Amino acid sequence: MRIVFMGTPDFAVPVLDALVAAGHDVVAAYSQPPRPGGRRGKELTPSPVQARAEALGIAVRTPTTLRDASAQAEFGALAADVAVVAAYGLILPQAVLDAPKHGCLNVHGSILPRWRGAAPIQRAILAGDAVTGVCIMQMEAGLDTGPVLLEGRMPIGDYDTAGVLAHRLSLIGARLMVQVLGDMSAYKPIAQSENGVAYASKVHKTEARIDWTLSARQVDRQIRAFNPAPGAWFEYQGERIRVHEARLQSLPDDLQNVTFATGPGVVIDDQLAIGCGEGAIRPLAIQRAGRGVMTSTELLRGFPIPPGTILE
Repeated sequence: MRIVFMGTPDFAVPVLDALVAAGHDVVAAYSQPPRPGGRRGKELTPSPVQARAEALGIAVRTPTTLRDASAQAEFGALAADVAVVAAYGLILPQAVLDAPKHGCLNVHGSILPRWRGAAPIQRAILAGDAVTGVCIMQMEAGLDTGPVLLEGRMPIGDYDTAGVLAHRLSLIGARLMVQVLGDMSAYKPIAQSENGVAYASKVHKTEARIDWTLSARQVDRQIRAFNPAPGAWFEYQGERIRVHEARLQSLPDDLQNVTFATGPGVVIDDQLAIGCGEGAIRPLAIQRAGRGVMTSTELLRGFPIPPGTILE
């Protein structure tokens, strides 16, 4: 098929690769414009999709909007059979949705109608969902409201991070999209249920600050949901400390029934176990500002955080 691909982050790259491997003619790739990045945070860095498309010899377009007539005319002139969308990041106006012969198909990382919106993987982890999945959806004007053509499911493991889940789901989504495009007449659109609708709002950096008043299980979900980005963190001595990985920690017997007078956020041993609103958690992989990721033991050797310390 003659395809326009639209995507931006790493999640979308396996889908693009699968389309090319299946022999489809990807005539153009749309992606978000390059953003400041690099070691100094100033160099303009192309998105993962732009970098991969260019490596494959696919023409790349990075408009800041698709709402103006000229951008819509350029899109329509591609005369695509279908547009394949995976975490693109721009709203598609009706003129764009209608331009391809078979419309626009989206790879969405949740079991719709649960977690419509920008951050379905992170919200599923935060909510403690046991199962997630991917839907191949026919796009329409509403926010992820279109009918579903095919669905795949997978469990969320106790230690899965958003990054790990995104990679697995992208591989499933790539396979399902190729399956649908192989015989579109075999997959009839099924309207989404009106029950169980939940919205996955965009993740804000303010959410990444660890709230020690939550239960240890909720703090663990917060750490996993925001790995790799924006990264869960706490502050100590004016320095922001990111936690990449942690485990639930059993309290010592003599502390089981103690409610800390100073409240949650108390360091309770010399291995950096930290009290929460209920239970405790022990960071395993941790990072100081401007440093590499290290174990908690490595951190404490040069940056002591003694028992009894209260983390705000």
